[in-house]
Amino acid sequence: MGECLELVTSLHKITERDYLSRMQDDKVECMQIARRFDLDFWDGNRRYGYGGFKYDGRWKEVAEKLVKNYNLPPDASILDVGCGKGFLLYELKQLLPESRVCGLDISDYAISDAKTEIRESLILHRAQDEYPFAENEFDLVISLTTLHNLQLPELKSALQEIERVGRSKYLVVEGYRNEAELFNLQCWALTCESFFRPEEWVWLFAEFGYSGDYEFIYFE
Repeated sequence: MGECLELVTSLHKITERDYLSRMQDDKVECMQIARRFDLDFWDGNRRYGYGGFKYDGRWKEVAEKLVKNYNLPPDASILDVGCGKGFLLYELKQLLPESRVCGLDISDYAISDAKTEIRESLILHRAQDEYPFAENEFDLVISLTTLHNLQLPELKSALQEIERVGRSKYLVVEGYRNEAELFNLQCWALTCESFFRPEEWVWLFAEFGYSGDYEFIYFE
């Protein structure tokens, strides 16, 4: 098993969230709309998801941490599972111009609205399906805030595919440490299928054969 890191948490904490308002805002309908992962989820009303997922450079900090933490060479190969609009891959490509970057995402809208510099590197593909790559093809495989959207059988196959194609691996999932954080997570989450404590996540990683690094974000 890898290490528990803290590369994204500071970025996660920047956003202010009104948990009760989201829970009371016809949340079932909002969840149904959010799970289409189309324009409404990314760039529609905040009640359906991000409320406008636009490039603002904030992922540069995370990219720098990844390059440093994994000692990525100039020609590194990097795969992002659940890449969205590819903003993190774009930042990695800016830091490592000779690198090969690739992203997988379930959202056709996100890929079509990605930055033009990175769009051709993104593939419409579900995280739980077999990846069109060879064993250990990538120096680093990352997956940020995607895998908790999968049910357990899907989570198993996604983790096994990430393990198969990456020499180093790093993922971020939502979790909770106490009743207050569980309540906030249940209020806020629109697409989450897997609600687990950190120790439960670690147990699942081992059970499903994932040996990479990980990070948990919490809704405090």
